[in-house]
Amino acid sequence: MNISDTIASLLKRMRYGANIDPVRDWLVVLTLSIIVLACIVVWNVWAFSTVASGGAIGTSSPKAAPIFDPASLNAIHTIFAARADEEARYVTGVYRYADPSQ
Repeated sequence: MNISDTIASLLKRMRYGANIDPVRDWLVVLTLSIIVLACIVVWNVWAFSTVASGGAIGTSSPKAAPIFDPASLNAIHTIFAARADEEARYVTGVYRYADPSQ
């Protein structure tokens, strides 16, 4: 008996017909779900161990250039320093705020 006859016999027994066998169906469902669960667990263990050891899943991205340049960072620091000076003028009383509700 060769493999194709074995597969044909298995498929013949698995066909629905006049004999419905719920035990067989549940065993097939349970077996397939256990196989799928085992595959998922193996995949997750492999992925965790790869990432935990510093690797990357898939292709590694090349090192990118920095997104900002120091000149723009200095400009931001200058803006915030000017705002702090302006706030200090209000706090120290250089600027007078006339409250219109009074």
